[in-house]
Amino acid sequence: MKLRSSILTLVSALILVPTAFISCTKKAESKPQFVFKAAPNNTAVAKVLGKELTYDEMAKGIEDKIYEAELALYNLKFNKLKAIVLKRFMEADPKYKGMSNDKYLEKYIAGGVKVSDQQAKDFAKKNNIPPESLNDALMGRIKDHLLKEEKKKAVDVWLAKQMKKNPVEIYLAKPKAPVFDVNIQGAPILGNKNAKVTIVEFSDFQCPFCKKGAEVIKELKKKYGKKVNFAFKNFPLPFHNHAQKAAEAGMCAFDQNEKAFWFMHDEMFANQDRLNKEGLLDMAKKGKLDMKKFADCLNSGKFAAKVGKDMEDGKSVSVKSTPTFFVNGKMVTGAQPVDFFSEIIDEELAK
Repeated sequence: MKLRSSILTLVSALILVPTAFISCTKKAESKPQFVFKAAPNNTAVAKVLGKELTYDEMAKGIEDKIYEAELALYNLKFNKLKAIVLKRFMEADPKYKGMSNDKYLEKYIAGGVKVSDQQAKDFAKKNNIPPESLNDALMGRIKDHLLKEEKKKAVDVWLAKQMKKNPVEIYLAKPKAPVFDVNIQGAPILGNKNAKVTIVEFSDFQCPFCKKGAEVIKELKKKYGKKVNFAFKNFPLPFHNHAQKAAEAGMCAFDQNEKAFWFMHDEMFANQDRLNKEGLLDMAKKGKLDMKKFADCLNSGKFAAKVGKDMEDGKSVSVKSTPTFFVNGKMVTGAQPVDFFSEIIDEELAK
């Protein structure tokens, strides 16, 4: 019985194998059979119906995603490279002998780093964490986070000292940010209109991150003065119930004069809980605008189409969220810190 059973199993297997092979073959044949070859030049990525398809054609509309992916890969490589550089400098110190990396770090690089309760409370306040939520466990997590950040700074300071004596050359190529042609015709502008650097912001007056973005812009204005100007474009998100009318209110103020727009800009971000019609009218009154003209403009939806045009302009240059900035056409997403913007601005000013 056992022999017969084994024979039947073998026969069944032999019958099934060709069927499975045929099935897989048909499935494979149903997929596009691309021919992968070396590119004939530096711009071609494919040939379709005898015509070359260029990299720019392929990347159109996804430039930001490609750059983000390339930047993530670059940062992964660079952080690994930086860790190796740090290790080599540590190992070059005679005091390192017989020590682990962590022990050397704690003793000679970040030994004096501490985080106080006040620093943790300041962090909580800056990040809108209610004081009543600051229990011991949360305070501990905040302090751990801040301690890691402070240790990173200590490593950078230590490395900077080492590299003054022994410069490190980096040959890892940084990806180039895509440059977008952003339409700012008819947009409110703050600063020197002939400045070498223009920062365009697509923003939503009801967005809390946009409020942070506006604060960053103020800091950049203080830092760079007449070297940089700022243009504002509306991008009200559909799930913010007052964002559309707030955007229209800004343009109604701009219709009176540019100074009135920037007053309303600051007021609306400072009072994001009062962006209903009554609140907008109160802000306009506070700014000494022509109230009849402002109210008529707001009620009529005079600038609804202009706000819509701003959004279309944003979508055409891959804006998907707020705030999104363009520094001389180079995209920056989110309310990044001043130093992040400064790196790009300084590069542009040096050209």
